[in-house]
Amino acid sequence: MPVLEGKELRIVGFLCNWCSYGGADAAGVGRAVQPTDLRIIRVPCSGRVDPIFIVKALLNGADGVLVSGCHPRDCHYSAGNFYARRRLEVLKQFLPVLGIDEARFEYTWVGASEAQLWQHVVTTFTNRVHALGKAPRFDAVEPLLKIADMALTALRPLGTGKNAALPKLKEAIKAKLPELECVIGWQQGYDEARTVPLFARTPQDVDKFVWGPFNVNNPAVYLPTFRGKKVGIVVKGCDARSVVELLQENLISREDVILFAMPCEGTLDMARIGEKLGRYTTVDAVVCDEASITITADGKEHRFCMADFAQGKCYGCATPLAALSDVSFGAPVDVKPVSATPPELALLDSLSLPERMSFWRGQMGKCLRCYACRNACPMCVCRDYCVSDSRDPHWMSQLADEREKLFFQTVHAFHLAGRCTGCGECQRACPVGIPILALRQQIGRVIEQLFESYKAGTDPAAAPPLLTYMPQEKNIHERGWK
Repeated sequence: MPVLEGKELRIVGFLCNWCSYGGADAAGVGRAVQPTDLRIIRVPCSGRVDPIFIVKALLNGADGVLVSGCHPRDCHYSAGNFYARRRLEVLKQFLPVLGIDEARFEYTWVGASEAQLWQHVVTTFTNRVHALGKAPRFDAVEPLLKIADMALTALRPLGTGKNAALPKLKEAIKAKLPELECVIGWQQGYDEARTVPLFARTPQDVDKFVWGPFNVNNPAVYLPTFRGKKVGIVVKGCDARSVVELLQENLISREDVILFAMPCEGTLDMARIGEKLGRYTTVDAVVCDEASITITADGKEHRFCMADFAQGKCYGCATPLAALSDVSFGAPVDVKPVSATPPELALLDSLSLPERMSFWRGQMGKCLRCYACRNACPMCVCRDYCVSDSRDPHWMSQLADEREKLFFQTVHAFHLAGRCTGCGECQRACPVGIPILALRQQIGRVIEQLFESYKAGTDPAAAPPLLTYMPQEKNIHERGWK
């Protein structure tokens, strides 16, 4: 087939060695007329195609990407394409949040004897990509720096935790302390408006524990470092989900962890608090009532309502009480039985595809590549061999350009697919305020839609959806190519 409109586009194809590559070869031997835009990369199995291959291609100028493997139940390696089907469908529905049209990516199944089907697939996909035209280049889009604030509505009342049963919690911790290496929680930081992690080993340490809207850190991030030792941990609802996920992946042992929990009424967005406080020398006092906090800094009072200054994750939180705990205090918190879109994701939903790409170009321009997001994440556990540090294979350059920064964030988000508990530590730790939690939230939303409302960190016995498969997927429909 002649080149469409006299000009080739850059289309990358990842083809299974055992079936689809054979089908493409048979089409060539049979002199089937087909477009010449496709550049084929031969892989052992479609299950070997990591989603980061596809993202890398699309961010680096490919106009389209096609993945083709054996038909389900015909995989040379038994189940490779079953795993691929789940990963690739999640990726396809994730791409729009980056500003990439999902029609530029497709996956399909072609057998070694199906030369005509291969001809039809490659022709149909190439025609689709040509109809879309050349893909917008990430480096060429104009950065979008000014964005509108989103209206925030909480699923539940947000408060200051003023009535929390902290004395009872401390007594329970002291009773368990002799059998534990330590108990992880929070203590006051350099002033009353800050907290830092506390590793309590004595009753005097336990007396330093604090509870309230300043407990922003997720202490679960420290648990893997105590593997093999019995420890206690004080958790909020979102922290407990991280503990459950660590248990699911056998990164910690249930017998080695005692969870102390109280209902969480929300935590403060300290970045926005800092903007309102401005530069100050000392915090003179912090006074809490039921739904607001008054901070006196350098003699000047500032009042912050929890409904206006909570972290973004708190507005859509449906798990204020730990799903898993050994010792708990406090009354349950009522949550409205309705779904809510997190504010960061609602912002991106309000933008068009070109605007989303411009948005990420502008945000990545602020990124320092400090990797605080990675280090703060309780589920980012492969720090001894992170893709950002790897030189063999050399996936990521050290160039300080926006494309490489977005590629890292996309890789990080996809490695957390079906594992991210939405604790928001990545975004909270970002020193320049990039809303990177939106990438994880989009994958979480896709996972929930595809796999029976699965939520990471809510069921210790459940298997993360991308680590298993079903021969017949209920919500993933096969490509017919008719």
